Amino acid sequence: MKKYLAVILAALLLLLGACGSDSAASNEDAGAENMAESGENEDNYTLFPMTDGAYVGDTMPYFEDGKMNIYYLADQRDGKTGYHPWALFRTEDYCTYEDAGIVIPYAESASEQDNALGTGCVMKDQNGGYHAFYTGHNDYYDPAEAVMHATGTDLTHWTKVPEDTFTGTDPYSTDDFRDPYVFYVPEEQKYWMLVVTRSAGTGVIVKYTSTDLHKWTDEGVFFADDMGYGTNMECPSLLQFKGKWYLAFSDQWPDRVVHIRVSDSINGPFVRPEQDTFDGNGFYAGRLETDGERLYIVGWNGTKIKHDDMNDYDWAGSMVVHELEQKPDGSLAPVVNEKVVEKLSREMPVKPAALTETAEFSDGNVRFSGNEYEIAQFDPFPGTVRVEADITGFKGEDMFGISFAPDIENAGSLTYLFNVKENKVEFYNAPDLFNEDAQSFMDFDFSGKDSIHMTLLLSGGVASLYVDDEIALTARMYRSQGTSWEFFGIRSGVSFENIGFYH
Repeated sequence: MKKYLAVILAALLLLLGACGSDSAASNEDAGAENMAESGENEDNYTLFPMTDGAYVGDTMPYFEDGKMNIYYLADQRDGKTGYHPWALFRTEDYCTYEDAGIVIPYAESASEQDNALGTGCVMKDQNGGYHAFYTGHNDYYDPAEAVMHATGTDLTHWTKVPEDTFTGTDPYSTDDFRDPYVFYVPEEQKYWMLVVTRSAGTGVIVKYTSTDLHKWTDEGVFFADDMGYGTNMECPSLLQFKGKWYLAFSDQWPDRVVHIRVSDSINGPFVRPEQDTFDGNGFYAGRLETDGERLYIVGWNGTKIKHDDMNDYDWAGSMVVHELEQKPDGSLAPVVNEKVVEKLSREMPVKPAALTETAEFSDGNVRFSGNEYEIAQFDPFPGTVRVEADITGFKGEDMFGISFAPDIENAGSLTYLFNVKENKVEFYNAPDLFNEDAQSFMDFDFSGKDSIHMTLLLSGGVASLYVDDEIALTARMYRSQGTSWEFFGIRSGVSFENIGFYH
């Protein structure tokens, strides 16, 4: 099968050669024309922010007064002994972000527990005071990790309270003891803290309680790994939304994806839903937060090793926010943020720069005949964009999708593939499609569907693909900016209909 597909791909140049206006010169002319018609994104929207001085690591969202305050571990990669201070982004529309810079520094001395900062949370106590709980990590310490505390009168100025530091005690690990998540439980008139650690050879989330946020009582294991891997369940968050309690965490191995568990009670039992993930391994360390009406999960998309599209993910990169929709059965699914749709609402022209001979385009629709490998190629997008399309006509063996960065030898080296046969949506960063395994994937049941709707958000070399308000698949694609891209079908008579480009 792989050899057959490689032959199809190698034939792409010949197919493109049959298109009378597909020369490099005419493509450049068409690109200039389309750019002139659509204009640059003058609002400079950034869907997946990071800063010049740091990449975004684990996020800690806190909503207040109409703003989502997103604290994060600032991965500065500067070679210093200390690392990962806390920094802060603020947003009201998830398209523009205020950078508040570093708000909690790491200790300058390697002799201090918080020579590196780890994940935690920000919350407000019952008297209106602010608290940040965070992990103090020191590679030279035993124990390596401890829960630490800082207080503030606002969201940017913090005073560390070193006397409140505590670490794991038997039967918990002292080197894996991190990611505190704190909230108030009015029924008990106590504060709860969830902490990630290990016990009896497996990953667990333990519960501590307090009445004053300074002294904590161990209440035992709150949740243990139910996946059979014994993995650490990093960056937990727990909140109530529309009558259900949701527990989110990320498995440190083997898949490195965000999971969800659901309960009718804060005390559980927490049930694993049929679809227990939101996104693939291009989205990690997702934390839940609500603005009272909508639910969000905030995480990060990693850079690639050596910043090469063909390589594996590195730690930290760009922030990613998914809105989550509650389904009638209480499960959650990622959907396109309505505020992003509102901002990215200016239409751009939809006009292919190249079509293979058997492909057709008319009135915003691309139709493939099912003859070998077919494409509709488009010019590079100007800045941040939203792409919408309905996909129809697929059958049980079909493969089709979206591909970026085509070159003279390959149809596209960065590819979203709708794999109907395998019931998956996949992302490939291989130079030849199917010559390597997918870098990321999400299970998606195509059976019983006559059509699916897709939305692609593209910004700053990162893309999030949303399918039918059921799944998302986020990927790092450096070369998605400034290169041509295409809809394609592999012996698939599919149609991409009602295509819309918005910026």
